[in-house]
Amino acid sequence: MKTAIVIGATGLVGSFVTLKLLDDNRYEKVKVFVRNSLGLNHSKLEENIINFDELENWKNRITGDELYSALGTTTKKAGSKEIQYKIDITYQFDFAKAASENGVKNYYLVSSLGADYKSSNFYLRMKGNLDEKVKQLNFEKIRIFRPSVLVGLRNKKRLMETLGIKIAGVITSIIPAVKKYKPINASIVAEAMIKSANENSLDKIVTYDSDQIAQFV
Repeated sequence: MKTAIVIGATGLVGSFVTLKLLDDNRYEKVKVFVRNSLGLNHSKLEENIINFDELENWKNRITGDELYSALGTTTKKAGSKEIQYKIDITYQFDFAKAASENGVKNYYLVSSLGADYKSSNFYLRMKGNLDEKVKQLNFEKIRIFRPSVLVGLRNKKRLMETLGIKIAGVITSIIPAVKKYKPINASIVAEAMIKSANENSLDKIVTYDSDQIAQFV
């Protein structure tokens, strides 16, 4: 059986990944690295409460078979683009680099539909930068997931986002050409990540857009 590592376990996709891994008998241990406790009690769960700015203090604990990276925030929540960049890019890349150096073989990253390091959009350029950076790391398998707008329960209800999801769902159901932009449930993204981790594939790097993610389920 395998050991999985998760960062972003308190987030929308990461929380589903964590719960699904804990319920999967192919995994004997699930190690989460979080700033605040999940509040879960499970025999397979190893919770590491850390300060992401102090990598040297806990990087030796990043050991296992697979790393699931779903850390992220918004500019509004972070307070500035600089802090958002640190959380979305610096923390995730530094963690992935430490994992690869510690012998973790496989890496699964939540990115964003439209991610492109050449984009004029800050968020998409940021996500694209991380996608390109992690491809250079020494993992045996790298899978990058680029979902559209995520659907799922959040800690704080966002009215305009909810309305936007409903509108986008209607539009994408009417116009096939924009099908890949259809909102996708965070649980489906999590399921796709775990299924990809347990399929036989010799490809080192594969990127899945939102419509391809949905096909896993």
